[in-house]
Amino acid sequence: MIKAYENHEVWFVTGAQLLYGGDAVVQVDSHSQKMVDGMNESGILPIKVVYKGTSNSSKEVLDVMTRAESDPKCVGVITWMHTFSPAKMWIHGMQKLRKPLLHFHTQFNEEIPWDEMDMDFMNLNQSAHGDREYAHILARMRKGHKTVVGYWKDAKTLEHIAVWQRVAAAWADAQDCLILRFGDQMNNVAVTDGDKVEAEMRLGYHVDYMPFSEVMTYFEQVADADVDALVKTYFEEYDHCSKIEDKESLEYKKVWNSAKAELTLRAVLTAKGAKGFTTNFDDLGDVAVESTGKGFDQIPGLASQRLMAEGYGFGAEGDWKTAALYRTVWYMTQGLPQGCSFLEDYTLNFDGEKSAILQSHMLEICPMIAEDKPKLEVHHLGIGVRKTPTARLVFTSKQGSGIAATIVDMGGRFRLIAADVECIKSKPLPKLPVASALWIPQPNFEVGAAAWLIAGGTHHSAFSYDITPEYWEDYAEIADIEMLHISKDTTLESFKRDVRINEIYYLLNKALK
Repeated sequence: MIKAYENHEVWFVTGAQLLYGGDAVVQVDSHSQKMVDGMNESGILPIKVVYKGTSNSSKEVLDVMTRAESDPKCVGVITWMHTFSPAKMWIHGMQKLRKPLLHFHTQFNEEIPWDEMDMDFMNLNQSAHGDREYAHILARMRKGHKTVVGYWKDAKTLEHIAVWQRVAAAWADAQDCLILRFGDQMNNVAVTDGDKVEAEMRLGYHVDYMPFSEVMTYFEQVADADVDALVKTYFEEYDHCSKIEDKESLEYKKVWNSAKAELTLRAVLTAKGAKGFTTNFDDLGDVAVESTGKGFDQIPGLASQRLMAEGYGFGAEGDWKTAALYRTVWYMTQGLPQGCSFLEDYTLNFDGEKSAILQSHMLEICPMIAEDKPKLEVHHLGIGVRKTPTARLVFTSKQGSGIAATIVDMGGRFRLIAADVECIKSKPLPKLPVASALWIPQPNFEVGAAAWLIAGGTHHSAFSYDITPEYWEDYAEIADIEMLHISKDTTLESFKRDVRINEIYYLLNKALK
């Protein structure tokens, strides 16, 4: 199991009935426990599965689902029908359960015992029968869930469950997620704005505004000795030129001030219990700096980079939706090796089949995706309104396949857009010393970029090398939101058709509810 998920559990509930007698129930229970033990011992599942017994009646189903819903350790429920389990008895329990649900269509025995099978065996091992009855009531109730089909010992089967477990854990994390907005959104920008009330109702996380004047009260309490210690950590962890260590140099002072900004943000996030934040370069305590000489003298880019690496969600220009989504990506990829980051589409490179998009930002790119050891540098910030020397980590990203995702508010619903991309080696950027990635949208630049535009995607994304589209499919199913996937198989003709069909589907779905 993954240490980050050690306080999480996934409950396993087996469906049966008493028609076949008490001995059958005992065998069902024994088989279920052996299956759960085997799944946990496989080394594939990141979260412990806990067997919660056999449910043989409506009362028993309601009881276990009520307990699952109220137990803070339970992040989701796996159900499996060992025998025929009349589905009406699942109705009230499914009405009660709001946590993620996985229907596991499997069987205790791998093969049919052709020479020995009798009616007792047939009565006991009716997953092919019982799972269809159960699946019908989920469909009838329009109950969102994931279906996994396969033998419970197969690695491929368990890997699908592992994906769902990670998403379920991230979903649970989002239900207790506070995003702080330091300043408002960038003026007149539409795509990063949205309905915060609907977001909390649908996606779980809460978004609060925090005036920078309040942030400054934390800034004033940061001790110089703590700043000195953090600067020393910077020098130990990152490559840098010797000039930065000269305490009389402008570069050192900028690094020192960056460290104080990081400690300030850490103190705020800890005090508020927040899991993410946004900044806006229009509101960073300028008045305090100009009038008192104290305050944030630069965009807290270095702080944002380091905080993202520790799992704090981040969104630039007040983009609270991407801040929350990045936190979700980080949480669902715990223990996976390649990393994730907030990214922004910056500029295009037309080069035939290698045409690509440069991903960067002013400063705030997570070092988890760095190809080599990041370098701590100080440069004049030549973009935006805060044109001042600023500390940052400079690097280029790893090469390899990844997936970028964003959530947009379409007015009547949220739309999740996930796009497969291929990160490639970029050329040096001697006059643009920032962290960056260069990627080719799939299936190619023309189709991938056009599909993103047609879907109304943001210029910000939450990017990961480690996850697959299956993660986002599970997330959209749990959240009950629209998902569009741009892949190597996408054509603009089919993509436009999907967008139009989705409009009809969600209008009708809303009417049915």
